[in-house]
Amino acid sequence: MEIKVLGPGCPKCQTTEKNVKDAVAEAGVDAKVEKLAGAMEIAKYGVFGTPAVVVDGEVKSVGKVPTKDEIKGWITEK
Repeated sequence: MEIKVLGPGCPKCQTTEKNVKDAVAEAGVDAKVEKLAGAMEIAKYGVFGTPAVVVDGEVKSVGKVPTKDEIKGWITEK
């Protein structure tokens, strides 16, 4: 599983990245978490608000900080 956190590094983006990493650890899921900060990289996903979370190429959240429980739902539904 590949999870991307999209955002320039603002406090909300940092919180989102931490929540994603914590959720992956708590769920025991084998996932690669990657942070993308470049505007062009972010735009490739059609995302114009940050933070955003992409799981296996599917945009799951845009413009808000998802909770760990929300993230766990996305990564354990498969």
